[in-house]
Amino acid sequence: MVFSGRINRTISGVRHLPGLHTIIPVGDVLADVNRNDRSIVALVMLAHGMVHTYELSIPIFVALWLHEYTVIDLGLTSIPVTTASLGLMVGLGFALFGLGALPGGVLVDRVGSKRLIVGCLLGMAGSFVLLAAAPNLVVVALALVLWGAAASVYHPAGLRLISTGVEARGTGFAYHGIAGNLGIGFGPFLTALLLLFFDWHVVAGVLAVPALVAAAFATRADFEEQAAVAAADGGDERGEHDETTGDKAGTGVSSLGEFVSQSKHLFAGGFALVFALVMFSGLYYRGVTTFLPDLLGSVIGIEPVPISSVLPAALVPGSDSATATPTLDVELYVYAGLLTIGVLGQYVGGKLTDRIRTERGLVVGFGALALVAVAFLPIASLGVGPLLAICALLGFFLFMVQPFYQATVAEYTPAGLRGLSYGFTYLGVFGVGALGGAIAGYVLAVADSTALFTVLAGFAAAATLLGVTLLRRRPTPA
Repeated sequence: MVFSGRINRTISGVRHLPGLHTIIPVGDVLADVNRNDRSIVALVMLAHGMVHTYELSIPIFVALWLHEYTVIDLGLTSIPVTTASLGLMVGLGFALFGLGALPGGVLVDRVGSKRLIVGCLLGMAGSFVLLAAAPNLVVVALALVLWGAAASVYHPAGLRLISTGVEARGTGFAYHGIAGNLGIGFGPFLTALLLLFFDWHVVAGVLAVPALVAAAFATRADFEEQAAVAAADGGDERGEHDETTGDKAGTGVSSLGEFVSQSKHLFAGGFALVFALVMFSGLYYRGVTTFLPDLLGSVIGIEPVPISSVLPAALVPGSDSATATPTLDVELYVYAGLLTIGVLGQYVGGKLTDRIRTERGLVVGFGALALVAVAFLPIASLGVGPLLAICALLGFFLFMVQPFYQATVAEYTPAGLRGLSYGFTYLGVFGVGALGGAIAGYVLAVADSTALFTVLAGFAAAATLLGVTLLRRRPTPA
């Protein structure tokens, strides 16, 4: 068990984040978790953090590409670089991030989670190496497509691994989410900080290193992927009892016909409602996060801060030249900090999945998100303090619902099709959910921010109603 001991060091690092140890007693929580669970949780924490570090670092580069390049040279023709053309180019990678989850889910049921996670990490590292060497935007686009394809397999692989291998499933989902939020919060911060001192090509190359190291660790991980299924009542190494249909799990799909039949099997039960719910969750998530930095800047009204005011002159890039001193866009760092609050939401949500019915948690979480959307602008207009408070609530509930719907998927699907079910789930969250950014942009273009938050409240309200429907349909455990 080469890798099992590393969870203690990983958790120790989380425990010593400033102020975090007072709200997340990490060491105490995992004290009674078995070795197989620790090994799996260590691997998925590492990989999940990497995925979201890269996901949220890409938008930081976009601003630089807009100023550095004027055309996208396609050989026979060229396209002017605009927000629209660059957005479409970057969108190809993000689209694959969501669309690739479904074939990734099919594949993970056939080859297992560990192989796909290792491949994901190597693919993401390779994509950023290619990005670092990119001489033009065509190669940049190829690098982003490679990243999207590689990253897309992670969620079905990682979540399947937790659902079938970790006996303390709620704790596994909680720490998995915490690692993702650390990547979401610190990825953009680290990228922006490095760009103060280095060219973006160098920064992209530096960012490739952590994924290579994580892939090396992953290859040495030693655990049983089906341990929780084998230990469960009514389960065995091939699958577990399907609580919603009464059937035994299958062992994946091996043909198009089987894919169609197994998909019909999934959507014949409660999973259809779960899928609809996660689509609304994805629309809310992408809709609010896409434009939140701009909204923060316009509401707070903080001007860029010169680097010279926060760093010694010797450390300020360009301080000895005639070039303008770099500035900090404060709203970006505030945004990163607010996203990091999701760590607490992920932890609380994950722990509660072991204590209450997941459908009830979904109703509470999405109901809170609807209220936050309605109250956001009125409270934000009261000043910086109230704005930060409402953003903290947004970050908390936005990520608290994730462990609940991840655990709900596990409860409404057979273990042998868990990869396929998580593939559909993240097709809904990141694939269909990607439309949330486009919807938000359109609403802001034709109306205003009040209309945007009204639409977001509608998404959350729809998810709440679906959660109520699930809660009423599912029999109460004896």
